[in-house]
Amino acid sequence: MTPLDYLYIAIGVIVVAGVALAGLVRSRASRKPEPRGARTRPPEPAAGTEAPPEVSSEEPTAAPAVEEMLEPAPALERPEAAASRLVRLRQRLARSQGALGRGLLGLLSRERLDEDTWESIEDTLIGADLGVGPTTELVEKLRTRLRVEGTGAGDPRTVLREELLALVDPSMDRRLGVTGAVGQPGIVLVVGVNGTGKTTTVGKLGRLLVAEDKTVVMGAADTFRAAATEQLSTWGERVGVDVVSGPEGGDPASVAFDSVKEGIAREADVVLVDTAGRLQNKAGLMDELGKVKRVIEKQAPVTEVLLVLDATTGQNGMVQARVFGEVVDVSGIALTKLDGTAKGGIVVAVQRELGVPVKLVGIGEGPDDLAPFDPEGFVDALLGD
Repeated sequence: MTPLDYLYIAIGVIVVAGVALAGLVRSRASRKPEPRGARTRPPEPAAGTEAPPEVSSEEPTAAPAVEEMLEPAPALERPEAAASRLVRLRQRLARSQGALGRGLLGLLSRERLDEDTWESIEDTLIGADLGVGPTTELVEKLRTRLRVEGTGAGDPRTVLREELLALVDPSMDRRLGVTGAVGQPGIVLVVGVNGTGKTTTVGKLGRLLVAEDKTVVMGAADTFRAAATEQLSTWGERVGVDVVSGPEGGDPASVAFDSVKEGIAREADVVLVDTAGRLQNKAGLMDELGKVKRVIEKQAPVTEVLLVLDATTGQNGMVQARVFGEVVDVSGIALTKLDGTAKGGIVVAVQRELGVPVKLVGIGEGPDDLAPFDPEGFVDALLGD
């Protein structure tokens, strides 16, 4: 071969190598790396074939948690019936009030009833919150029967029981006015000073009515105490009683109106209306309670105005009783805390002051410690029987 032939061969080799190298570079450039963490899309399946399942590069997520089952609503309480409450009333009063009867019987059983003895009897009765008027009346009757009539009047215990029972007056109508006209609920307006147990009494009264198989609606018209609304709602929830309330500081008459409206709509047997117990002045109290009663009676008449008094306040409670008696037409009294440090004579004193009967008494802090007042059971408890 000539030198020129070798030159052509070398040039050809160089050209072929260059073309091969260029092809290799283009092939690598076309295969760009996929971004980190990206999902690779599988190739499209051929026509007529089933696509393979997609495989994810992501970690499997946990299955959603199974929704927790709702807890069943707590069972409603079944309040204690009035009959068994009266048994407990008698037992508790006998423990707390028996000292009065024992003291009187000790004095009346003396062989000689002189003036000093009668003065001691008077002091004992006045100390028991009986009041001056009822005390004078009782002592005069006892003096007549035991000193003048002598042994023919009977033993001191029998005489004392009869005279105490006459003072308590079992002839007074102590039935609660909880029955309305046809198609209307009975409406009980509960009044009293804050601190006497008024709202608690409303709640306990609701339980007592439920125990008598009555349907009840309670109105939280004491809008000036947020705690009163919360307290009443708690009482209602325990026995399935609806409670109507309003905004704190709102118009009590508006809440009372809505409560009665709700009671009529639900065809309830009784509507209990708790009221504010502010005793800042008689004029303000009269305006407020008067408005509440007027607004209620646009729908149905009030069948009971129940005054709640704290029995432990003694004769100081008579001032409250007098003011409320002048403001509203009180038809019944509920005495709270009668099983504590209260003196039994307050029952007679408050009845004499207002001329209306004690209808309910509170005998403890339990939910069913509110009972109808039983004159004979009360007197027997005083005498420790």
